Amino acid sequence: MTTSVVDNGVNVEALLGARDAFADAPQIARFQWRSQVSWAHGTHSRAEVESFHGFGEEQRHHTSFHFDIDHPTQFAALDNGITPVEYVLVALGGCLTAGVAAIAQQRGIQLRSVQADVSAEMDLHGILGADPDVRNGFSDVRVQFRIDADATPAEIAGLVAQSQKRSAVYDILTNPTAVTVTVA
Repeated sequence: MTTSVVDNGVNVEALLGARDAFADAPQIARFQWRSQVSWAHGTHSRAEVESFHGFGEEQRHHTSFHFDIDHPTQFAALDNGITPVEYVLVALGGCLTAGVAAIAQQRGIQLRSVQADVSAEMDLHGILGADPDVRNGFSDVRVQFRIDADATPAEIAGLVAQSQKRSAVYDILTNPTAVTVTVA
């Protein structure tokens, strides 16, 4: 009898070890994520993500990550980056997909491919101030997964359901979150 080893590239033991460490010292589970966004010109901004606070102390990524944010030429902009709302879709798809990989690894399911198509509906009458009754943000967000794995359709549906249940970005989008904006 041959036992195949599942390798989706996720170190489940480390994740479970962190969960155990958090149980012993709950204060180290308190994280602060941050980014710094600087205006460049027009509707173009640049974001940098370099450090965060977690595990009870300051942490640094292995490199500083940079992101361009802009609007397309159809909005009289220069299209130097994706729009802020597209970053939200990227974040949701990335968070759910990472969850699928981690849960599949933990459940012993070998993945061959995972693709999340994320889309959202938005009426620009809201953000342009043309209709005060139209919401500024998304009216509908959809995520459609295509997953090829050594698993039954029910097991794949279970991966997606558990990923959705544990996704920070899904939670941020579906539950009210306090946001404070100040000027220094």
